[in-house]
Formats: sequence, C-alpha cells, structure tokens
Amino acid sequence: MAEPNRRAILSLLASSERSVGEIERRLRMPQTSVSKHLRVLRQAGLVEPRVDAQRRVYRIRPEPLMEIDAWLAPFRRFWSAHVDALERHLDRLEQETQKPKPKPGKEKGKTR
Repeated sequence: MAEPNRRAILSLLASSERSVGEIERRLRMPQTSVSKHLRVLRQAGLVEPRVDAQRRVYRIRPEPLMEIDAWLAPFRRFWSAHVDALERHLDRLEQETQKPKPKPGKEKGKTR
C-alpha cells in the first residue's frame, strides 16, 4: 500500500469493482503496470478478481482493510488533535476572507 499507484487502484476500487481495462484508462497506466500492481494487491489479500466473460473484474476485500483500521485505532490520538487544530485554523481563515474589507481611498475621519 506504500506504492502510490497501488493506492490509486485501491481508491478506484473503493467506489465500485472495475475491470483491468477500466483501471488502465482511468489511471492512464499501461496494462502491464496495472496487472503487476493488481497481482501484488491480490497476493496481499487486498483485492480479489472475478471472471466476467473474457475479462477480469477486481474488487476490494474489506476484511484486511478493517484489520488495518483496527490496528491504527490506538495511534489516531496522535494525529486527531492536529487535524482538529488544522480545521479550526482553516475555519478562521475562511471567516477572515469573508469579512468586508474597506475600500481603498476611503479612510475614516478624512474629508477632502
């Protein structure tokens, strides 16, 4: 899962099962690369194929991902506070950009 193309394939398969050809087109990768990455993901137990006529259609196996999620649970506390702080910071930035700004040349208290 550390390899970016494998993560991209898993992201595609998260929404629905897909054929090898569809994965190639969506990710603009050659068939040999897609097949190599799917083989690694299949050997890791993260995806499984099914035969549909003359093509292989892949889908995610959720069980291993659920195991990873459970393993990560105790570590979430380390980053959740940072994510919460980032969210608050972004909310403040958004509020600041929505405030009306004074028009140039119209300073308070000055008349001509």
